[in-house]
Amino acid sequence: MEFRKYFGGEIKEVLNELGNLRIHVFLDFPYLYEGSLEYEKEYLQTYIDSQESMLFSVWDGNKMVGATTCIPLKDETIEIKEPFEKAGISIEEIFYFGESILLKPFRGKGLGHRFFQERENHVATFDHYKSMYFCGVERAKNHPLKPEDYQPLDKFWNTRGFAPTALVSYFEWKDIDEETPSKKKMNYWKKDLPQ
Repeated sequence: MEFRKYFGGEIKEVLNELGNLRIHVFLDFPYLYEGSLEYEKEYLQTYIDSQESMLFSVWDGNKMVGATTCIPLKDETIEIKEPFEKAGISIEEIFYFGESILLKPFRGKGLGHRFFQERENHVATFDHYKSMYFCGVERAKNHPLKPEDYQPLDKFWNTRGFAPTALVSYFEWKDIDEETPSKKKMNYWKKDLPQ
């Protein structure tokens, strides 16, 4: 495996690879998201346009097999900023963690921890951020497409020092078993930076 970092506009160099990886991984539970490369490119432009965003990626030869991103919250989309603004939380002091995605054959090798550490290290290079957030989709415990061996990541996120908050967003997409898009509840987790 090889690790590569891209910052801001550099992410454009691997836009297709990152977009295709997101589509592949997000097909699985809990996201069950049927994406398109056109949408992925549009969404990821947010990261390309940010001067302080970062992509940490994992490669097997010339294939991207894992990736994680982070970006100042002020540079994120309106949908992600909205719950913070409604709650009166300053978005200028928050770094937002995007996806952590990894193909199944490369899981269980400690890369989940590496993803968090690389993002936290990146945030630490700046001196004006006070906290880090990310969000994850909430699914029913008895969801019909939940695999029998599925393990929620809550405990793992706790070990990384993140705790759930009362903030939520509702994003709309079409699940692989849906005929039309529906709203999905996204819960936010937080970790304060040492001051």
